[in-house]
Formats: sequence, structure tokens, C-alpha cells
Amino acid sequence: MPDLVDAGRLGLGLAFGVAVLQLLLGVAGVLRRTPELTRSARNAASVQAALLTVVVAGLAAGFLARDFSIQFVADHSSSAMPTGLTIAALWGGQEGSLLFWTWSMSLFAAVATRRMLTADSVVGPHGIAVLSGLQLFFLGVLVFTSSPFSRLVAAPAEGRGLNPLLWDSGMQIHPPMLLSGYMSFGLPFAFAVGLLTAGRVSQPWLREMRNWMLLAWAIQSAGLLLGAWWAYRVLGWGGYWGWDPVENVALLPWLVATAYLHSALAQERRGQLRAWAIGLVLVTYALAIFGTFVVRSGILSSVHNFALSDVGPIFFVFVGALLILSAVLFVFRLPLIRSDEPITDIASKEAGFLINNLLMLAIAAATFWGTVFPLITEIVQGARIAVGPPFYTQVNVPLLVATLGLLATWPLLAWRRTSLRAAWRATRWPIATLALVSVLLVVLGMRDGLPVIAIGLTAAVAVGVALEYARSLRAGLVRRREAASGPYPLMVGNRRRLGSYLVHLGIAILALGIIASAAFSQETAATVERGEAVSLGSYDIVFQGLRSSVQPGLNTVVAEVEILRDGARIDRLSPSRRIHAGWENQPTADVAVSTTLPHLDDVYVLLSSWDQSGASATIRLLINPLVVLLWIGGIVYFVGILVIAWPAERREAAAIPGVAARPAAS
Repeated sequence: MPDLVDAGRLGLGLAFGVAVLQLLLGVAGVLRRTPELTRSARNAASVQAALLTVVVAGLAAGFLARDFSIQFVADHSSSAMPTGLTIAALWGGQEGSLLFWTWSMSLFAAVATRRMLTADSVVGPHGIAVLSGLQLFFLGVLVFTSSPFSRLVAAPAEGRGLNPLLWDSGMQIHPPMLLSGYMSFGLPFAFAVGLLTAGRVSQPWLREMRNWMLLAWAIQSAGLLLGAWWAYRVLGWGGYWGWDPVENVALLPWLVATAYLHSALAQERRGQLRAWAIGLVLVTYALAIFGTFVVRSGILSSVHNFALSDVGPIFFVFVGALLILSAVLFVFRLPLIRSDEPITDIASKEAGFLINNLLMLAIAAATFWGTVFPLITEIVQGARIAVGPPFYTQVNVPLLVATLGLLATWPLLAWRRTSLRAAWRATRWPIATLALVSVLLVVLGMRDGLPVIAIGLTAAVAVGVALEYARSLRAGLVRRREAASGPYPLMVGNRRRLGSYLVHLGIAILALGIIASAAFSQETAATVERGEAVSLGSYDIVFQGLRSSVQPGLNTVVAEVEILRDGARIDRLSPSRRIHAGWENQPTADVAVSTTLPHLDDVYVLLSSWDQSGASATIRLLINPLVVLLWIGGIVYFVGILVIAWPAERREAAAIPGVAARPAAS
């Protein structure tokens, strides 16, 4: 087979050369105002994407061929790994994940550069030049600092393989999704900086920037939710979020992007919050790069990050340069981008967007502070003081509850101004639902105030969404009866507005799952012999015995347990421990989870240790109520995103006057 190391180095070198040429052409196209140069820069983006696709395919071929002469392949794969996991090892280390980031960015850039010239032929060259500079940076890091194509002098007979914690199907979907989310925030950033450097506010350009941010936000959302699902199933501690530094830095750009999407809607509909929107785009990308800096520098202790490397300082300088240049550009162009029309009434949809921005930024600021606090204390006091989950719970949960309250009421208000009477008419049913559900829960014996309010607010959001969909359905039925001819959609109204209500409902359901599962979770552990039970709440876990299996490079010990609720058998589970060759000091848990219906409890069972004879084992048992709402809420959330993003048919744009004029909520 061809020498993959030389071919990979050559491909990266050619891609870097094309990136240099693309940047020069892009800048020349801006300075000389020559469309031909700009189109050449656009075409260079496609060439770069093709070259990097070949490079990635070559590295994947090295993994599949078990070519352990490539150091990256030897460090992150082994012959015992299945094919899917072997391919996933491509992003299992520092160099490979950076290559995946750069490659996926090149694919997005090849599309975005063409969209830029379509959106605005004046601002487009500026955006293409900015995007070229971003891509050149990442290719430079790959070529000169962190190439995955290093040859070993003597190839080992066997590779080390992935960390056992990564031997899971989640490895094949969560990391690439999160890397793509981080990467894709660079596209709206290029649009924002292009607008600022060109000094031209163009509505099509702003709309295109919003579309790319919506895509990036959706991808990052999927990455975060998949990460929670993976942690819950694999790490063996019974939770889905631990406020780990790497988890935090993945959440930060999502929070700011969420604030941006609301600002962008206010800008589009009312010409307001434009400066907010552009500033939030700049901050979002800076936080995305800060996140990859934390992951790649190893400066903060985490189960997710890579080892300390020379790449960290480079990304730190890059973050600093982004912040300085963005701030200078933003301040310089502030008179141009400042909105002409201020928000004049608190009881308006745009005021709700501003409040949402402040809540999102408050959560982001608190999370950022808790993440960097150990570094600050080390600088000031000479010792790191870690911030634990209680800090985030005390600060962020009340802000999350306030956000739920906002979702239940403000989207139902009108633009510009809503009279007290109209506001009451629009929000009375959600408010009544909140009061009724809260009183009912207290009467039923629930005394913990936060879950009571969370459940009530979730119900209020659901009622508000149902009312909006009922109005849209009623308008559609009226339209069908009155129409003389032609087919008309059953649901009449703004598709983005209807989709955004589903997104809000998904977030409310997800938030309820987070708050309720944290408030009512129970845990115990016990050493039991065959036939004995571990009891917790209404559940008994009966230990039936152990079995083991031996495969090349892998030993597995499995516990067989039965789940009883109130004495009745409801399920049988098989929690296990895996011991991988070369990782004997790190046995890995495979937890077993059973979701009981209709109680919506997760029975979470973990094999902690066992007697070599197989007569006894130590079982850890958790009862996690309502965790399933996280996954249900996530599904509703993404259905809403699909509704928002789905292309509208022509006849939908010709809705009846009263309905077409209804404002779009986000």
C-alpha cells in the first residue's frame, strides 16, 4: 500500500498552501475590489476541502489497515477494536480531533463562501477573507505543531488502543458532533466580522448569518445532549452532567448563541438589538475557541481533556487575538450597527428577548467564573481551589427557573407594546396552570419548592404551546372552509414561530428532568451474596450470580440481577466490568439502566466489585426519577428545530392577512 505518512504530510502541505493562496486572493479581492479575485478565493475553498477529504480518508485507511507505523494509529487503536470504533479513533486524540475540526470546517467553508457572494456581493469578499484566515490558522497548527502523520522508527506489533471509557457507541457520534458544533460557530463569526470590516449593514447578510448560527447552535445542542446521554451510560457515577470544566466550556457558546438567536429575531422584525446580536456572535466564537483551548491545553483537570501539549498556548494567543480584534472592530462600528429604535415597553416581545439575553449571559458568566476560578486562585494564592457542583446549583438553577417563567409568558405577548388587559388575556391560562399545578403538588405532599415551581412552569409552557397551536389550527380550518379553490395547509401561521414553541416546550421538559432528578435521586450500595437483595425505596435488586467471558485483549465480568418493585419482578439487568489488555489498572463499568413505567424512574445498577469465587458482589444502586424527561425533551427540542429549518412551501407564504402578520416568536 502507498506510504500514508508521506501522502498525509503532502496533502496537509498542499492544503496549507491553498489556504495561504486563498487568504491572499481574498484580501486582494477586498482591497482591489476585483470580483475575479474573490471568486478565485471562493474556488480555493472547494479545492482545500477536497484535499483535506483525501487526507482524512488516508488516515482512516491507516486505522483500518492497522498500520502501527503511524504513531497516531498506534497510540489510539489496536487489533482488538471493532471497525466502527477503529474509525472513531481518528478523533480520539489531539492531532486527529484537530484534523477532523479542520476538515469539517473546510466542507462548511466551501458552501459558506458561495452563500456569502449570493447574500451580498459587497460584504461577501470581506467574509471570505475572514473565513480564509480562520482556516489558515488551523491548518498551520496541523502542519507545524500537531500533525497526525508521524512515523515510528520501529512499528509495534500491537497498538495501545483507546482508553476503555471510549469503547462505546457514543464515541462514534458525540465527539464528532461536538467538534462540528465548536467549528461551525466560526461561520457566523466570519459573517459578523465581514459586516464590521465592510461597514455595511445588509439584511440578506444578517439573515444568512442567522441561518448559519442556527445550524451551529443545533449541532452544538446535539453534541451536548449526546454527551449527557453518554456520560449517564458510561461513566458509572449515575449522572449526566457533573459541571466538569470541559462540560462547562462546551455549554458556554451554546448559551450565548441562544441569546443571539433571540436578538437576531428582534433585529429582523423590529430593527432592535442589532448591536447585541453582532456582539453575541463575536463572543460565541471566542468562547468556542476558549473551549478547545481548555480541552487541548490540559490546564484544568478533567476526564475529557487531552494531555498537556504545545498546542494550548497557541490557542490561548488565538483567543486573545480574537477578543482584541473583535472588540476594536465592534467599538469602531458601533455607530453603524446600533439600533435606531429603542425598546420602550417592558410588556413586549422584544423586551422578553432582552431579558432572555440577560438570563443566558448570567448563566454563562457564572459558569465561566466557576470554570476559571481554580486558575485565578492559583495565580493569586498559589493553590488551586476547585468549585464544585453546589456552586452551579445555587447560582444557575434559580436562573434556569426564571428562564422557564419567561418561556411560559413573554412569547405570548405582542411586539412593541402589550396593554395590561391584552397581556392578561394572552397569559391567563399559563398563569392559572402554574398556580393550579403548584397547589395540587403541595396538597399531594410535595414540599420542595424548586421542583414544585419547575413542574408548574413546565405545565404552563405546555399550555401556552398548546394554545398557540390550537389558534394556528383554527385559523387553518377557517381558511379551508372559506377558500374557493386550491389546497391550503392545515396549520396556518409562521412556521418559525410554531417551531420555536416546540423548542421552548422541549427545553421546559428537559429542565424539569434536570431539576426533578437532582432533587429526588436516591442512592445506596451493599455487598450481597447470591439470592440476596439491595433495597432502595420501592425497589429491590436481587443478585443472581456472576458470569465471565474472555476475548482477545478483553475480560468481562457480568452480574445478573433482577429488579422487583413492591415485590413484583419488572426487569432483569446485567451490569458488568470490562478489563482491557494494557489497561488492567482501569476496569471499566458497563452500567445497566431500566426505565420503569408508568413511574418514570430509572433503576441504575453498577457492579462495583466482586468476590473471585463469584459468591458475592458489591452492587451500587441509584433510583433516578424523571431522567427520561431529558431524552424526551431533547426529541421535542429537535423536532422544533426541524420545523424551524424546514423549507416553507410557496402557498404557506401566502397566508391570510391576519395570520401572516402575527409576529414570530423564538
